[in-house]
Amino acid sequence: MARWTLRRQLTLLYAGPFLVSGAALLLVPLLGASQTQPVGQGPIVPPPGDGGGEVRNHLLGLSAISFAAMVLVSIVVGWYIAGRYLRPLRLIIDTARDISATNLHRRLGPAGRRGEFAELAGTLDELFGRLEASFQAQRRFVANASHELRTPLTAQRTLLQVALSDPDADTDSLRTAGRDVLALGEAQARLIDALLTLATGEQGIEQPAPFDLADVARRVVQARTGAAEAVGIAVTSSLAPAPATGDEQLAEILVANLVDNAIRHNVGAGGRVEVATEGATLTVSNTGPVVPHEELDRLFQPFQRLGAQRVRSAADGHGLGLAIVRAIAAAHGGEVSALPRPGGGLVVRVSLPHALR
Repeated sequence: MARWTLRRQLTLLYAGPFLVSGAALLLVPLLGASQTQPVGQGPIVPPPGDGGGEVRNHLLGLSAISFAAMVLVSIVVGWYIAGRYLRPLRLIIDTARDISATNLHRRLGPAGRRGEFAELAGTLDELFGRLEASFQAQRRFVANASHELRTPLTAQRTLLQVALSDPDADTDSLRTAGRDVLALGEAQARLIDALLTLATGEQGIEQPAPFDLADVARRVVQARTGAAEAVGIAVTSSLAPAPATGDEQLAEILVANLVDNAIRHNVGAGGRVEVATEGATLTVSNTGPVVPHEELDRLFQPFQRLGAQRVRSAADGHGLGLAIVRAIAAAHGGEVSALPRPGGGLVVRVSLPHALR
């Protein structure tokens, strides 16, 4: 039975009860007729030469032939009905098998289906939609990552070629070119580290452990307050106990990316960054340029920046900060939300799972 197709199983399901009921309708009257006798009298003994036995045998033969015909008819009808019933499922299977990574835009659609088949087709269409979005995001990510890695390599090659082709190059010019090449190499290293962090954050948490998100945020804020104040940005914090569970190291990377992003994209002198924790929830808000609401989701995509700031410099980062935040939060089973501040800037809120007490 485990190897039978669904159509065979449905045929047996349809034909089985029909066969049982048909056998009962044919056999019960015959058995009853052979045992019938008048009330209060002994069993009737057929006189010699009576053809009752022959009649009974004839009826049994006809019943057997009728029963065999019913078996055949019930199987044929059951096979036909099962095929008609499973035809939409077969179409769904064939179409789904034909859809691949190159044509994920295809959809099954309702196509006259009803009930569970329509629900199955809708569920598969939603799955194909998510797969299509995932493949498109992966292609964009690979293209952007290739571009980001190629740019410093091209700049390094150009600097070295210019320095080597200059017949009047002296020690100072070569040292300057060397320092520029080292700076570009450091930018590459930071990009690779960010890509590795993004990949690590998307892998999930194997062994979650309890930690205090407030302690993590306190360490990050203390490490960055001095550099922020040097450029005129005030960093304030309100850190209530926030017991969470997950990977504390990844959580620290998440907080660091949020705070660094808030400092980097601030308004400069007079800007503010506020960090708060409460109930396994981290909130980081900053002043800065006005963020259109329709741009919020794109900011969490890799290598994306706000509007006219899409052209990046090495100091601006690579547009991976918020993508890393979303990946780490998703790996923890948490949620990330962002809202634009009325006067400019952004408010990002990250909720992680509570620690079990």
